[in-house]
Amino acid sequence: MSGAEVNEDQRDSVEARLRASEERFRLAQMAGGIGTFELDLASNEWAWTPQIAVLFGFDPHARKPSFADWERAIFIDDVPKLHAAIATATRTGNYYVEFRVRHADGTVHWLAGKGEIAVDKVRGARRLRGAYFEITERKTLEARQLALNETLEARVAEVGEEARTLEILNRTGVAVAAELDLERLVQTVTDAGVELTGAQFGAFFYNALGASGETYTLYAVSGAPREAFAKFPTPRNTLLFEPTFRGHGPVRSDDIRTDPRYGQNPPYRGMPQGHLPVRSYLAVPVVSRSGDVLGGLFFGHSDPGIFTERAERIVMGIAGQAAVAIDNARLYQASQCEVEARRRTEQELQQLNQTLEQRITERVGQLAASNTRLQQTENRFRLLVEAVTDYAIFMLDAEGKVVSWNPGAARIKGYVAEEIIGHHLSRFYTEEDRQSGVPEKAMAMALRDGHYEMEGWRVRKDGSTFWGNVVIHAIRDPSGQLLGFAKITRDLTEKRAAEEQLRQAQKMEAIGQLTGGVAHDFNNLLTVISGNLDMLHLRLQPEGGDDLLRLVNSASRGATRAAVLTQRLLAFSRRQPLQPKFLSVNDLIAGMSEMLRRTLGESIVIETVLAGGLWPTFVDANQLESALLNLAVNARDAMPDGGKLTIEAANVYFDEEYAAKAEVLPGQYVGIFVSDSGIGMTADVASKAFEPFFTTKEIGQGTGLGLSQVYGFMKQSGGHAKIYSEIGAGTTVKLYLPRHYASDGAAEAPSAAVAIPRANGETVLVVEDDSDVRSFTSEVLRELGYRVIDASDGAAGLRLLDADREIKLLFTDVGLPGSMNGRQLADEARRRRAGLKVLFTSGYARNAIVHHGRLDPGVELIVKPFTYAALAARIRRALDAP
Repeated sequence: MSGAEVNEDQRDSVEARLRASEERFRLAQMAGGIGTFELDLASNEWAWTPQIAVLFGFDPHARKPSFADWERAIFIDDVPKLHAAIATATRTGNYYVEFRVRHADGTVHWLAGKGEIAVDKVRGARRLRGAYFEITERKTLEARQLALNETLEARVAEVGEEARTLEILNRTGVAVAAELDLERLVQTVTDAGVELTGAQFGAFFYNALGASGETYTLYAVSGAPREAFAKFPTPRNTLLFEPTFRGHGPVRSDDIRTDPRYGQNPPYRGMPQGHLPVRSYLAVPVVSRSGDVLGGLFFGHSDPGIFTERAERIVMGIAGQAAVAIDNARLYQASQCEVEARRRTEQELQQLNQTLEQRITERVGQLAASNTRLQQTENRFRLLVEAVTDYAIFMLDAEGKVVSWNPGAARIKGYVAEEIIGHHLSRFYTEEDRQSGVPEKAMAMALRDGHYEMEGWRVRKDGSTFWGNVVIHAIRDPSGQLLGFAKITRDLTEKRAAEEQLRQAQKMEAIGQLTGGVAHDFNNLLTVISGNLDMLHLRLQPEGGDDLLRLVNSASRGATRAAVLTQRLLAFSRRQPLQPKFLSVNDLIAGMSEMLRRTLGESIVIETVLAGGLWPTFVDANQLESALLNLAVNARDAMPDGGKLTIEAANVYFDEEYAAKAEVLPGQYVGIFVSDSGIGMTADVASKAFEPFFTTKEIGQGTGLGLSQVYGFMKQSGGHAKIYSEIGAGTTVKLYLPRHYASDGAAEAPSAAVAIPRANGETVLVVEDDSDVRSFTSEVLRELGYRVIDASDGAAGLRLLDADREIKLLFTDVGLPGSMNGRQLADEARRRRAGLKVLFTSGYARNAIVHHGRLDPGVELIVKPFTYAALAARIRRALDAP
């Protein structure tokens, strides 16, 4: 045998022995549950025996060269611990770790790893070599031992606590059983509760019923100074405290701030400022043997979760002992009080027997004094009733006959006492009420309900009526027997009239809002209609054409009548812009005389009575002239067979009483009195004459706005209007205008008619939102020779103004769309262009330029609808003004 063959045989023998050794080592590992490993710290690759895979719960034949693949089986909480052990081994050379793995079947196993760092001398690589083995049984035994130790310690502590609790309960029970002083008894119970529950502080509140209802008194405090409880109110019957004070049962909360019943009641919505800090809360009612709730034991702690169910049962037991002891103490105190009361009663009885004669004398004196005081009281009451003159206060017997009468009754009803005492109260009622049995029903209602109140018309001695508030009280003696009735009557005639006047004013204001809006829209339409008719008339005149001119004139008259109608609507609604001037009423009336004679005809005799020294007034002359013409036409219609119309002017003075009724200021006024000798009006018709659309004329003969226009104009001018009329005697309408004190010079005389003025080459900016009105206005101005630029709103107007330096006049509507009205446009335009002339137009009064019904000073306005000639004149006047 050659040497090579010998070496080959030796090698095979060694390998066989090595395999046998490895097999024996594998069997030993499996039997001992130990697996070895070698981890390359640089590459994190490792070599392992099959038992390692079994320990980790993997297939022994699976290929998992990276250690990271094995970490998936380790509990995620233990992975950091494993990494920390490897890091420690790299520093110290020793490796040990314990961790948990979860197998594929869901079971959990504890493994321990132990090894050391080895260095490959050839390659210099650092490797961790070691073994893993299972320690699940050891860990289970350790856990059981730990639990057993903890249970034993807890049981020892529990026994000790039970012994302490029993000792405290026994001590408390002996103390309260022998205690008869309520304050010491309750303090003992509260101290025991704090000690047994572990509370930081406790209190006992006593439940008592006082004159104002239930009250809760702080009786005892433990664990905190009494001053700490004095800083906040006592508990109330809130959602949290009510179960305790009603005796419904204990209330225990681990954290009172999270309890849904907490913070639900005002004013604190929780604990008031300065309250002792409370998180854990325990409250138990103290209920007596009779079922009455004596009070409540309350305990608190600043930490949550302090009070257990056991503590609740212990406090309930203490509360039961306390209830019995409190009942006993109260019985003892009651018996002591009864003994003391009996002793005092016996002493008082002895004293009474000794002073009986003296007391009889004193009692007689007291009765005499009481009788004197009663007489004085009756006298004072009689004087009080007699001093009341605004109320009729009198007594009736059980049948309703008057038995007493005060001066107020005499003033209101007109009877003196001798005339009315003994007569039935039905005398004060109207015939209609007497026929309907109203007096008897009133007494029956007072008898049934004890009190009866109503309002209605009542009759005075002279037959006049007044609106009265009547209150009837049934008067009975202590046994319930009816003695009679007390009746109080108050005259509310003036109050009722004032309320009716207010309702009327509100109704007129509502109608005024409506009519003012309608008139505004019509004025825009009429501006276009009447203006274009004027232009058509001017263009037809040179060519003749009588038929066409007649048609145009007829249409113009219709437009004029419509304009008058809308002007009346505005006058009634007090939305026409007045242009008042210093005015002599005498001059105005004198100037109207000839016109009135032509208007009223020869069958009406006109007489004017003008006062010497008549005060001047400050009023819109055109509107006053229109008002007088309206009154004159109405007077003519009231005298179909002819008659006499008198217009009188005089100085008058309103005192405070009359001024209050007329809704004007007291002082000096100029009166204008228009009287006719016509058919007159009934009182009902006269009361409605100033209402809008009210007329007694046939359909088509009147709008019902004439007198309402006069009334609105007078009120807008700060004056007053009044109607006096009798059937067959005629009617007088009285107008009052405030006296004007400023010396503005003589009244202006009516201006003479002038030719239509034309342009001098000026440029006018027209701003109007209504396209028809804007088109008409621009056309008229161009025909008059003006250069015209127009815009539909304020913003566009300002842009045109900035672009054209030749604009001399801004002609703008007051009401414009958008955020800028005509007044704001004019102010901004003048700011940009000093010296720019401005003329406003409007269909009705706007707050932008009209205040208190009058144009603001310095404002030029032409009211829609305006004519061709009027527009030409106002444009020229505005341009020529300094």
